[in-house]
Amino acid sequence: MARILVIEDEAAIRRVLIKILTEENKEYSVEEAEDGLAGMEKIKNEDYDLVLCDIKMPKMDGVEVLEATKKIKPETPMVMISGHGDIDTAVNTMKIGAFDYISKPPDLNRLLNTVRNALDRKELVTENKRLKKKVGKNYKMIGESEEINQIKDIIEKVAPTDARVLITGDNGTGKELVAHWIHQKSDRSKGPMIEVNCAAIPSELIESELFGHVKGAFTSANKDRAGKFEAANGGTIFLDEIGDMSLSAQAKVLRALQEKKISRVGSDKDIKVDVRVIAATNKNLSEEIIEKKFREDLYHRLAVILINVPELNERREDIPLLVNYFAQKVAEEQGTPEKTFSDKALKLLQEYDWTGNIRELRNVVERLIILGGKTIEEQDVKLFASK
Repeated sequence: MARILVIEDEAAIRRVLIKILTEENKEYSVEEAEDGLAGMEKIKNEDYDLVLCDIKMPKMDGVEVLEATKKIKPETPMVMISGHGDIDTAVNTMKIGAFDYISKPPDLNRLLNTVRNALDRKELVTENKRLKKKVGKNYKMIGESEEINQIKDIIEKVAPTDARVLITGDNGTGKELVAHWIHQKSDRSKGPMIEVNCAAIPSELIESELFGHVKGAFTSANKDRAGKFEAANGGTIFLDEIGDMSLSAQAKVLRALQEKKISRVGSDKDIKVDVRVIAATNKNLSEEIIEKKFREDLYHRLAVILINVPELNERREDIPLLVNYFAQKVAEEQGTPEKTFSDKALKLLQEYDWTGNIRELRNVVERLIILGGKTIEEQDVKLFASK
């Protein structure tokens, strides 16, 4: 439920705004304040998804409320309400950090579109903050094999650029990890890293997910919604399993790469985006192109830099390092004492056929940590790691 605060000293305008908002969406929880000082007290003590604030008010005017709010809760979007003589001031508030402004008396469509867009932006900011906390803690590149060192070298060279990267490899090899490392080491690391699993989204919804939609674009589109490309603006978008993307969505991605513009489903309005694209696939895209399942022009746009992540069976010398890393991580997650692996246990794990790659290895290590003794021996591996 979106929480909205209306700060307006004219009671009649307050009532109109509250009536419009509550009738537009039952999910809007709307509160009110009769002047800037009362509104500022509410902002200090509560978290709002949006604040509508009049500019000319007694005790504390709207510009002062905006400046104070940006200091204590900069992520809260603010829409300023201006009278006819306040237009210049309203425009200037946007330089300070206001999301937008509306004029009195409020135009219904303009007001509701502004509110929807501001709430969309707040949702994206919240999601980006959550993703930033996730990144860095959960992604480490473990291994000293020749194959992994080559990938590390490529990442060091390509990360500071904006070159597009296509990562290939079997399921479970660590393609997502490579994408996160590129983003973390890039100049965009302070921006968002947005992930999209193209295989997990139904083909009829992929365009809406990537590019957003406007209200009424299709049956369930009951409000305007920003897409992942807008969410990734200023950062990186990771298109995982891009080989599963529909041809129509591929065409729109190609346009986004060529023109740095996107348009929401159901709209002909262009939106500029500044996004670095990293893609990954477990498919042979050359074969997909021959079979007319993947656009050749998109492939060449994406594959400026190609990184192939090897199977775990091709880098067996890294298995002891990976086992010890996962053992420590699992112990932390499970709240159990750390366990060590005997040399014979590690040797046996190195000899396994890891068809599920690193993902399978991690699952086996977790099973051994939970079920094995204080030291994981060869017999533990034979007993608990069998397929």
